[in-house]
Amino acid sequence: MELTERQLVEFGLRGYLLLPRVVPPDGVATANDEVDRIVAASPPPPGHVGQHFYWPTSVESPRLFGLYESGIAELGNELVSPHRVEVAFGQTQIALNIPVFAHRPGGPHLDGYADDRPVPATFSLLVAVLLTDQAREDCGNLWVWPGTHRAHAAYFRARGADAFNTAKGYPPVTRPEPVQILARAGDVLLAHYLLGHNIGGNYKSDETRRALYWRLRVEGHRDRWRVCLQDEFLEYPAVRRAIASTVEVPAREH
Repeated sequence: MELTERQLVEFGLRGYLLLPRVVPPDGVATANDEVDRIVAASPPPPGHVGQHFYWPTSVESPRLFGLYESGIAELGNELVSPHRVEVAFGQTQIALNIPVFAHRPGGPHLDGYADDRPVPATFSLLVAVLLTDQAREDCGNLWVWPGTHRAHAAYFRARGADAFNTAKGYPPVTRPEPVQILARAGDVLLAHYLLGHNIGGNYKSDETRRALYWRLRVEGHRDRWRVCLQDEFLEYPAVRRAIASTVEVPAREH
């Protein structure tokens, strides 16, 4: 599918874009079969609730990487055009959220911080494929804080890229009310790296939430990660152009 100008603007303003019915039912079924295999080989501990992750490589799970290459990659390329994306860290993330998990996140975070990591593991774009329905709130949904990709970039412009590690992935920016992503199996979420997000609870469902994540980065990102933290559209020229042509867009923060 080809992203429209309106969708580019939506991504630029909100920091994320939800695309319905991208992966057909047979693709979702194939991915769930592969997740079944991986979970059966190393199941969560008995009685475990909440988040549980697996991180297969392309060698360990070529079927999941095949799903990414079948069309998900091109969606990422459209957002960063004329740049191209690649899978960062060589992994698919299988994200489970097992009920009953009575949790509500206190705030958002940014990926990539670790105490023993002087250079944060930044990237460009987070892509998710939903493998189960999450059409109601508090059913394992991902929480996002719309527009915080711009607030975070402004924060780093004012303080420098090293403020990322100082804040330990939790920059203290003013943020709006969070949104729980409501989606169906086969929907795809595209989220800016700088968008604040977090894991929600799963206490209004008896089904384990399943999603696949890929962290994508534009080629050459590791050489310019500091500037990327300070300019939310550096790797998104098509998004920047779409926003610039929209008269209703508020002025950029400085």
